[in-house]
Amino acid sequence: MRVRSTYREALRVALREALRDDPRVLLLGEDVAFYGGAFAVSHGLHEEFGTERVRDTPLSESAFLGAGIGAALGGLHPIVEVMTVNFSLLALDQIVNSAATLRHMSGGQMSVPMVVRMATGGGRQLAAQHSHSLEGWYAHVPGIKVLAPGTVDDARWMLPAALREPDPVFLFENARLYPMEGTYDDAGSPAEIGRAAVRRPGRDVTLIAFGGGLPKTLEAAETLTAHSVDAEVVDLRTLRPLDAETILGSVRRTRRAVIVDEAWRTGSFAAEVAARIAEEGFYDLEAPILRICGAEVPMPYAKHLEDAALPQPHSIVQAVLRTMGRA
Repeated sequence: MRVRSTYREALRVALREALRDDPRVLLLGEDVAFYGGAFAVSHGLHEEFGTERVRDTPLSESAFLGAGIGAALGGLHPIVEVMTVNFSLLALDQIVNSAATLRHMSGGQMSVPMVVRMATGGGRQLAAQHSHSLEGWYAHVPGIKVLAPGTVDDARWMLPAALREPDPVFLFENARLYPMEGTYDDAGSPAEIGRAAVRRPGRDVTLIAFGGGLPKTLEAAETLTAHSVDAEVVDLRTLRPLDAETILGSVRRTRRAVIVDEAWRTGSFAAEVAARIAEEGFYDLEAPILRICGAEVPMPYAKHLEDAALPQPHSIVQAVLRTMGRA
């Protein structure tokens, strides 16, 4: 049965199920308990499961990420919420030098079954310090997996998949999506990590997006029908491991690729995707690969400037028309 839900509510359903079904699962982070989470994702869970399972932490990302790593090493399955992705920079040592490396450095004797959730992305007038899109930074690190749910269904089913993993999984939730409405399959099963999805089939151009960029890309694809362009939309869903097979299969069909990434263009994850296409699918292309990325500036506060700094449906449409030789 399809259940109508917001992205936020779907995440809460997944969290409640995890806490209910596995006594090893605990949720910890800033304001996740009494306040119900900075974005209300964990609202009501503290009352339902108590302080031992849903725990507020001190304002120290390094400390509570370290606590999560220790809990995982001790046999628990912690879900650690970092309020916004910029705050995770304070815990990079714990993430890169401990969580991601312990299995390798212990010769397989240790594992860190930990899920780290964090809000990401701009578009909410929170200015330069709270509008980062750093998913690509984390996808650079071996030893962790990076998920970017862009639909309500993935918001529901990616967390249970992440909890099955023996090593750290990072779940990037674009904060603009929390109120987004959609449906999920109530009888569904954990999402397949490492598998992209074709959200819209098409024949003329491949649009590649993830997370918060997906709704804008789907909107652009619909607009393009007025220009007699049939766009295929590929939702990456997982940045590490990357499903190159689905990407290349789509490009092989359409012969053109446009990649949408809200992060800064230089060193963006879009650059990694473009390189994979160039390396493994160059002779399938009939036009250069194009990237639509965030402007290379600290995110402005003013709404009109923030909108200009982020990929928008109209900028995606214009890029497609360029690659089709129509602009």
